Amino acid sequence: QAHLVESGGGLVQAGGSLRLSCAASGLDFKDYAMGWFRQLPGKEREFVALVTMRADSTYYGDSVTGRFTISRDNAKSTVYLQMNSLKPEDTAVYYCGAQTKGWGMYDRRSYDYWGQGTQVTVSS
Repeated sequence: QAHLVESGGGLVQAGGSLRLSCAASGLDFKDYAMGWFRQLPGKEREFVALVTMRADSTYYGDSVTGRFTISRDNAKSTVYLQMNSLKPEDTAVYYCGAQTKGWGMYDRRSYDYWGQGTQVTVSS
């Protein structure tokens, strides 16, 4: 019954911006920390960003710090990822995930629910 649906991916030129959205349903959104991961071709799914359930803290992977911003709107049960200054190496499928554990944010196995992903392609 829990569903996460990503949207907003697409093709963008290097240096451009995209805003991803992840709409949640079938769960108590306010009780979940929300994270973004991405999967590059031939690689493991890697941590991108997380916002805590109270939105009192945010965390970012080293490769996106200063360029990406995660936020959430509990009234809309939606988490966002604003991506600026995009690089070709950001090309990946981006997934949102939800977790209640309060730990293990970097470990994809700690997340309870996942969306099906949205493709982001950055051209050079």
